[in-house]
Amino acid sequence: MATSKNTPASAEGVTGTLVLPPDALVSAAAGRLVEEARANGVALTGDGGLLTGLVREVLQTALEAEITDHLGYEPHAVEGRGSGNSRNGYYPKTVRTEVGDVDLKVPRDRNGTFEPVTVPVGQRRMCGLDQMVISLYAKGLTTGDITAHLHDVYDQDLDRSMISRITDTVLGDLEAWQSRPLDAIYPVMLVDGIRIKIRDGSVTNRVVYVVMGITMEGERDILGLWVGPTGGESSKFWLGVMTELRNRGIADVLVLCCDGLKGLPDAAKASWPLVDVQLCVVHLVRNSLRYASKKHWGQITRELREIYTAPSVGAAEVTFEAFAERWEPIYPAMIKTWRDTWEDFEPFLNFPVELRQIVYTTNSIESLNARFRKAAVRRGHFPTDQSALKVLYLVSIEKHKNRTNPTGRINGWKHILNVLSIHYHDRITAATN
Repeated sequence: MATSKNTPASAEGVTGTLVLPPDALVSAAAGRLVEEARANGVALTGDGGLLTGLVREVLQTALEAEITDHLGYEPHAVEGRGSGNSRNGYYPKTVRTEVGDVDLKVPRDRNGTFEPVTVPVGQRRMCGLDQMVISLYAKGLTTGDITAHLHDVYDQDLDRSMISRITDTVLGDLEAWQSRPLDAIYPVMLVDGIRIKIRDGSVTNRVVYVVMGITMEGERDILGLWVGPTGGESSKFWLGVMTELRNRGIADVLVLCCDGLKGLPDAAKASWPLVDVQLCVVHLVRNSLRYASKKHWGQITRELREIYTAPSVGAAEVTFEAFAERWEPIYPAMIKTWRDTWEDFEPFLNFPVELRQIVYTTNSIESLNARFRKAAVRRGHFPTDQSALKVLYLVSIEKHKNRTNPTGRINGWKHILNVLSIHYHDRITAATN
């Protein structure tokens, strides 16, 4: 016989075990209720809906059980005589749930000591409704969109200010998340940004920067989100970000991978003098193709691959010179891009092959940026920096079932860690101690 167990807490915090009827009986009862509701023209949700009525009965029954537990006797029982406390009627209360507004009668006691747990004093919304609002907000819906959705689907009338207050409950979580202590060492740190629109007097393009670290256990961890200044990033901005990360506990970063962000390499070296700053190779290739005709893209990408997969710096330089000799007469700007960034690209060629596979691209962040972009496009623009961070924070912590998530463990990490331990042995030892 199939059973389902739950452990709800009573008013005194005592836990018990609830054994439900067999699934077949529950399904049959549910089927009869739905058929009767359809026959009588009763909706499932909203005012007078079937589910709304069921939720009302469950909550009301739970409140009656709580007052009985609190007093220690059933209604009208002789045990209550001379007990020093008794029931004292009810007061009305409307609670908003995800299936509609529910009208309840909350019991009172004469001594005024009864505090319900099912629907606490002052609570006007069940947590399920708040979670629904926050989930819709994380998917990029505006407060107006959420208000309209709740009205159309659940016959709920929540104004936009109420939606804002519900979503503001995540601000404390955001602040704690953004200031949480970090590991002493990150073998790899990835930095990238996404451009969104924020109203600052007028609607302007701003960049939200994402910093992701790979831990010694091989886990990808989003370390924080920062809204860049209106005029674009600068050395001062990046020095503030890197200093904040260091103050949160990061003693060393072995490799920092980025896309030529102005001022970032110097700021990183100011915080961690031995860090190896590596330009994202995939971005270098993409930038090269901007200057080339599409008909040559296939050949150029194949030849560039021979450069960044070369076994040594010397071999890469020889291959690059042959590449430049072939393409510089046709696309001089493309070759100039590589010459200008060669000094920042060169450290990549000194890495073991296993480490190259991790740092040659910031795709781990770009998959997260794709989710950010999807949420941002739905909104058009954000009213403030805080509202933008609120949405992007919710997106970053959301897990999608049966889909690859931006965070998580890197495949084959143990082998990579062995290579890192050989390449950076002294620094890993110093940071972990």
